[in-house]
Amino acid sequence: MSSAKPDIPAPLDNVKYQYTKIFINNEWHDAVSGKTFPVFNPATEEEICQVAEGDKADVDKAVKAARQAFQIGSPWRTMDASERGRLLFKLANLIERDRLVLATIESINGGKLFSNTYMMELEICIKTLRYCAGWADKIHGSTIPSDGNLFTYTRREPIGVCGQIIPWNAPLLMFIWKTGQALSCGNTVVIKPAEQTPLTALYMASLIKEAGFPPGVVNIVPGYGPTAGAAISSHMDVDKVAFTGSTEVGQLIKEAAGKSNLKRVTLELGGKSPCIVFADADLDSAVEFAHHGVFSHQGQICVAASRLFVEETIYDEFVRRSVERTKKCVLGNPLNPGITQGPQVDKEQHNKVLDLIESGKKEGAKLECGGGRWGNKGYFVQPTVFSNVTDEMRIAKEEIFGPVQQIMKFKTVDEVIKRANNTSYGLAAGIFTKDLDKALTVSSALQAGVVWVNCYLMLPSQCPFGGFKMSGNGRELGEYGLHEYTEVKTVAIKISEKNS
Repeated sequence: MSSAKPDIPAPLDNVKYQYTKIFINNEWHDAVSGKTFPVFNPATEEEICQVAEGDKADVDKAVKAARQAFQIGSPWRTMDASERGRLLFKLANLIERDRLVLATIESINGGKLFSNTYMMELEICIKTLRYCAGWADKIHGSTIPSDGNLFTYTRREPIGVCGQIIPWNAPLLMFIWKTGQALSCGNTVVIKPAEQTPLTALYMASLIKEAGFPPGVVNIVPGYGPTAGAAISSHMDVDKVAFTGSTEVGQLIKEAAGKSNLKRVTLELGGKSPCIVFADADLDSAVEFAHHGVFSHQGQICVAASRLFVEETIYDEFVRRSVERTKKCVLGNPLNPGITQGPQVDKEQHNKVLDLIESGKKEGAKLECGGGRWGNKGYFVQPTVFSNVTDEMRIAKEEIFGPVQQIMKFKTVDEVIKRANNTSYGLAAGIFTKDLDKALTVSSALQAGVVWVNCYLMLPSQCPFGGFKMSGNGRELGEYGLHEYTEVKTVAIKISEKNS
């Protein structure tokens, strides 16, 4: 336990993984096939437990339950909107009660730093649910002064059965982002957690039942993408699918949605986010934010500041300070106090990161520190910094999703805007400058869904989040995110005479 934060408890050392089955209709089920799959601890490479392996047959059962719960006249559909909000508030309180066990499971299963998970991510989860709960009885339409003798109004109605496919890099947080918005609007959901990290989602199922959500409103089917995920994307009775993950899989999901019932789709996909540091920036602050922007959760974040552009006149000093900061990273088991970097999520991701690091060496980037595997157990990668990186290198173009910082040099504002936008992605961007005019000009010019100025990785629940270009469609969080889970209906009623 860090001496700087004595209020952080020690992680649990005797976690029992009692929720490992499929959750449908508020009941636990074995997979129809009887299959299970192993879940691993990436810090030790040891198996944690076996989890039921859902596939198309299980998705069919879950969708049927969700559809039944969404029927006109069901307890969920007839429930007051304020009561939906009360259930979400209660769920947030249960998460707060079980914060320690959730943080411990998330850290063990996903390799996330326990201290960050307990203090930051769980806090965000709780705040997000409470934010969504507050919206439940405030989602409404409007009256329209339309031409003719008509009384016209709009309704914002829930879409229906929503499939939600969540990633391995932030399993609990993404579970909350997606379910909170969908349930606040009155939808029912079928969730497929990532096969690498299903354990906190399954624990959440127990809290959802305890909170009092009616059977069938939330259903959870752990399994693999090509089977369970594909079944959700192509299902004819799923009205919307929301996915967070790679651009490649996002394209497959959108294709499946189009070929099936043209279901609504929101996608939060990959990124190669530019972070621009001008010569007039607060250098200490910029170095620290840029460091956390790319090394948080071992670089396994979609908004990672993985293209760092630094103005020529301060370039050498910025590189020096960044390397000095990176060398302070402490690797090890993410449950242990004082650790600042844990493992990559699995062997496949570990090898991908190492391959890209090797490409940087071969293509002529200067390796300032790191550059290889750390230790002989667990999927650890040394925190790595490259300087003298050019735009055509793989490490400057491809999403690495690892602890690798690329530092590039620029001379002019026009040049850096052009280079920053020269990517198929458009998820996030950062700007560091004390010049307000420069900050406003550059933030307007960047093609990104969120632009941070003199900060990075700030994602409050009240603000919409999503990408431009191949970083996705639609938004999550904020009022914009809630609208993604509603359909707008216009009702026009003929009347004998209209008066203003």
